[in-house]
Amino acid sequence: MSGSTDGAKRPTSRDVATAAGVSRTAVSFAFNDPGRLSAATRDRILEVAARLGYRPDPVARMLVQGRTNSLGILLPQDIPQAMENPYYAQFLVGVGQVCHQEGFTLLLVPPLRNSMLDAIPYAAVDGFVVTGLERDRGEVAELERRGVPFVLVDSESDEDVPTVEVDDQAGAAAMMTHLLELGHRDITVLAFEAGPDSVIDAARGPLGRRMAGVDDALDGLGPVASDVRLRVVEARATRAEGYKAGLDILDSDDRPTAVFALSDILAAGVLDAAYELGISVPGDVSVAGYDDQPEAVWLRPRLTTVRQPIEAKGRVAADFLVSAIRGSSRHHHHTLHTALIVRESTATPRKTPVRGTGA
Repeated sequence: MSGSTDGAKRPTSRDVATAAGVSRTAVSFAFNDPGRLSAATRDRILEVAARLGYRPDPVARMLVQGRTNSLGILLPQDIPQAMENPYYAQFLVGVGQVCHQEGFTLLLVPPLRNSMLDAIPYAAVDGFVVTGLERDRGEVAELERRGVPFVLVDSESDEDVPTVEVDDQAGAAAMMTHLLELGHRDITVLAFEAGPDSVIDAARGPLGRRMAGVDDALDGLGPVASDVRLRVVEARATRAEGYKAGLDILDSDDRPTAVFALSDILAAGVLDAAYELGISVPGDVSVAGYDDQPEAVWLRPRLTTVRQPIEAKGRVAADFLVSAIRGSSRHHHHTLHTALIVRESTATPRKTPVRGTGA
């Protein structure tokens, strides 16, 4: 009998057991729990299975084990939209490294009928990495109700659940301080939209922390902060939307001397808009980003940005999730640090407007 013969009956575990002279239970152990067999018996069964072309039915295996050996990433947006942002590619590299090491597959779980909550019951995974949701969201409550292990990423620290976050507040404060120390007093912050109903003053998660960092830098100026004009513009986190926002910001007689985009993908769009308009960067306007995507060093000029360890964030989140799936009762919490990366896209403004002095 051969599993490679066209039209031949697919070999079963009974066929393997008969050919190897063992029970069907032993065949199941060889694939699902090899430690319960001697090395010689396991090797004989696997050799016979390979010769016959036998492969365990993944659905049956899942039912027997009660496990899928798959991690899920619960996305806040559909896959095409998420993949427009290179952030997710880096994040998935980190998660994928752990999957490869620990023997898990990976499933991306976007909203179903525009609902993340509806998508949860249909995802055949052992646990979820949950990105961009707060602890008090209904999706998190549903995972707890179902007893599904999960890790929150870019949420708020919580003693009751595993969390991984970045010190976004310190990162944004460092960038804003850099711009202020260069002499910029007219700055536009280009923020990514946190959701269709987001109000930026009440934003939470990474956006809220980055905006808090901007405020921290202004507070550090003391009374001189009154000379600063800060404007905030929101756009969806894609390069095309960054370009559109950049045109609106820069194509004006009242353009700022610096734009601080809260993601590199938006900053890249602003650089595109500056090129389109014939505006020199950093001669006419400085442009800064946040993330330090690989593309940041290939943009022209090279982008000044805040480096967050995106790949490491995915790796730590997946490590925590695997531990939870395997029964660890410990709730892990980890905050990753950022670094200011100064390149060529920021410089001292040609002229620094002085406000509030009558000049």
